[in-house]
Amino acid sequence: MELLNREFQRELLTSLAAIYPGDAVVSSLPGYQDGNRLVVNAAYLAEHRLMEARLHQMDGRLHLGYAKISAKGMDFLQDDGGLGAILGVVTIRLHEETLRQLMEARVLESDLPQAQKQRLIDQLRQLPAETTKHLAMQLVDAGLKSWPAALLLLRNAVGI
Repeated sequence: MELLNREFQRELLTSLAAIYPGDAVVSSLPGYQDGNRLVVNAAYLAEHRLMEARLHQMDGRLHLGYAKISAKGMDFLQDDGGLGAILGVVTIRLHEETLRQLMEARVLESDLPQAQKQRLIDQLRQLPAETTKHLAMQLVDAGLKSWPAALLLLRNAVGI
């Protein structure tokens, strides 16, 4: 029997969730009588911050003396990822004027003749906000379709 076991870990977290925010009577936890199984899985889950666990040495063996599920553990059990998933979302907001300025800068850097550049910039400035947002999303999609160039930019940005 392998000591690290996903089903057992879920069972352990579920039993701790049932008494949240309290801590467990360790002898009532699943796997208490299964030798090292409880200690190993509790230590593993604690290292991943899904639960709190205190281990102590007694008779030359490690024993679990305290166990409590963490907020991260509660979120892990939720189908939607819990508050951690909601709070971990990063929202990027760009004002339409910022999007327009980014597009104008690219037009100015292009190889187009100056007259075409100016005509294109003038038309960009007349676009409604929704059209500017839609165009920006299409440009992002086109950029990602040029994956080799996008990958190079990504690697340069993170220093790899």
